Amino acid sequence: MSLKDNTSRYGTISRFLHWAMALLLFWQFLSAAAHYFLEDTAVEAFFWPTHKPLGALLLLLMVIRLLWALTQVAHRPPSINLVAKLGHLALYLLVIAVPVLALLRQYGSGRAFEPFGIPVFAGFEGEKIEWMMDAGSNLHGELGWLLLLLMVGHVLMAIRHRNSANDVMPRMWK
Repeated sequence: MSLKDNTSRYGTISRFLHWAMALLLFWQFLSAAAHYFLEDTAVEAFFWPTHKPLGALLLLLMVIRLLWALTQVAHRPPSINLVAKLGHLALYLLVIAVPVLALLRQYGSGRAFEPFGIPVFAGFEGEKIEWMMDAGSNLHGELGWLLLLLMVGHVLMAIRHRNSANDVMPRMWK
């Protein structure tokens, strides 16, 4: 097994980043669903405190994944078609936009952000920055659910192409 990508399959690093992010995103959606549907329950109390720190971790992993992809662009397996390429682009953009909007809202509220005890930014006194809070409040959740919808589509398309000429599973699975 190679660490780097090649034209027939993704390397160990790309596969690790893909599956680590898939697991973290699954957890994020569990925590969001618990917060939305099971407010003030033990389930929400278990999941919800992890939402912000794991969102920051996902953003960091996405930046690493993008940088890694740029180093591997000439070696990666080709997209099946334009729709697949655009779908992956949309997934990448949303995995960046959703946590960035949450960070914008957090900063605009004047609250500090210290995921895993690591200071990212300090809070501030005074007036809140309304446009930042509005952007985060209006788009973070909605784009998050759109991301979930695209992820489900991504999985369904991978399953649909299983055992066909366009089988993509061996590229990322084995």
